[in-house]
Amino acid sequence: MDEKSVVEDKPNRGLTTPGLAPIEEERSSASSKDLDDAYELYRRQDVTNLDPREAHQVLRRIDWHILPLLMGTYLLQYLDKSSVNFASVFGLRDGTNLHGQDYAWSQSLFYFGYLVAQWPAGYLLQRLPVGKFIGGTVLAWGLLTIVTPACKSFAGLAVNRFLLGCFEAAVNPGFVLVLSMWWRQDEQPIRLTTYYSMNGIAGIFGGLLGYAIGHITSGLAPWMYIFIIFGSISLAWGTIFLIFMPDLPSTARFLNESQKIVAVDRVAMNRQGIKNHHFKTYQMWQCLRDPKTWILFVMSIGAQIPNAAQSSFTSIILETFGFDVLQTQYLQIPGNVVQVTSLLLSGWISSRFPNMRCTVMLVGNLICVACSAALVRLPVGPEGTENRWGRLVAIWLCSFQSVGFSLSLTMVSSNVAGYTKKQLTGAFLFVGYCVGNIIGPQTFIDTEAPFYTSAYIAMLIGYSTKTVMVIVLYLYMYCVNKKRDREAATTGSRLTEEQEKEAIEQGMQDVTELDNKGFRYVL
Repeated sequence: MDEKSVVEDKPNRGLTTPGLAPIEEERSSASSKDLDDAYELYRRQDVTNLDPREAHQVLRRIDWHILPLLMGTYLLQYLDKSSVNFASVFGLRDGTNLHGQDYAWSQSLFYFGYLVAQWPAGYLLQRLPVGKFIGGTVLAWGLLTIVTPACKSFAGLAVNRFLLGCFEAAVNPGFVLVLSMWWRQDEQPIRLTTYYSMNGIAGIFGGLLGYAIGHITSGLAPWMYIFIIFGSISLAWGTIFLIFMPDLPSTARFLNESQKIVAVDRVAMNRQGIKNHHFKTYQMWQCLRDPKTWILFVMSIGAQIPNAAQSSFTSIILETFGFDVLQTQYLQIPGNVVQVTSLLLSGWISSRFPNMRCTVMLVGNLICVACSAALVRLPVGPEGTENRWGRLVAIWLCSFQSVGFSLSLTMVSSNVAGYTKKQLTGAFLFVGYCVGNIIGPQTFIDTEAPFYTSAYIAMLIGYSTKTVMVIVLYLYMYCVNKKRDREAATTGSRLTEEQEKEAIEQGMQDVTELDNKGFRYVL
């Protein structure tokens, strides 16, 4: 079908509004590279005429089919990459002949792999079917986890961890893109924090399993069972994901044709489109010039430097507090409960109350700043075991760090338009994620045990940096919104019906949020 005729068939879209580019001109110049992959469905119905009842029914079907797949995958990717934490006190270091900083480097090398794979993964997520690509990576990392017990030296473990990072690199940025394909902006925070809370569930599950495995006295070394069990589950789940995860709303088997149209038009109201598989160079340069890109990059580094204390070094930290091996496993559970509770509450608040995301992020970050300051200043005594319960509670409450990082991901899914720009912004955020996670383990200097003074100071610096960046991001987006309101001569942040339709149309033609003057940032 002729591309021009495809665009002109769309009813009620021939609108021209002061301050916005005329849509008729855009239609005539639109090419196949500009049109969204779901444009054929979008053009069949005016998004402003959606039946709320039907839209709600479609939302429920999406929640029941897509969200469990995201939750299960996120749980397993956290278990697999954190399995060394649970195994570290059950003989992993002796079994793989780790000495000095070898264990810390095994953590950093995972994120070197994650870093190296970030750009290729982002490109492939745009070019290939999302569901099949992510499902394939799940199978790959499950296999790598199963073979970890075969590693008998630091070199073998290093290669294994590097490759594991490469294959897990697609999950976080991929899920940010999936989020923007299926849910509206106001629906995204609670869905993202729901699947992100699986980190905490994984911590609880892993802690309980680690405690149970600690009682095994026959067969293989206890640490080996952790990798074999987690990897086997991931292989089974990867197969399920490949079968049931659709690539686009238009290919979802759980929706009929009319529901597919509703699913597309619901998300079109985000003014971002669904997916465009054409890489656009101008969007790459715009991404590099956008202040949000660099704010999110620095914020991500600050957020992840303290992450080692909440993941790969937790068991070791609790051991330095004076707890025995089995206690180090089940005493991680309260921190994970804090993480799950804080994530679900923050997601509910951010979805229920408009423009509260940065405020919620700020509160979570300030709690982390206070707790890391306590870890730095509380006396520990000559053996490092004094005030252990106070420091343990501080470690638990540092789990609030997930609130800030998870909601920063919604800044990409909700506040960046243009598919090339969105995946590149996400890639930059996760490059920062990798840099922070590479630095974090190196702050746990072996010669400083059991005090780890440098690590706790690094945590305080990271949380403080992240807090400042949240404030800067809020002020930038707030000022841009107010400027656009003045230019469009509107009151508040609401657009007229004509401006709304035109902004939606531009989103479906892969226009970025900087070029689409009808776009407003969610704060």
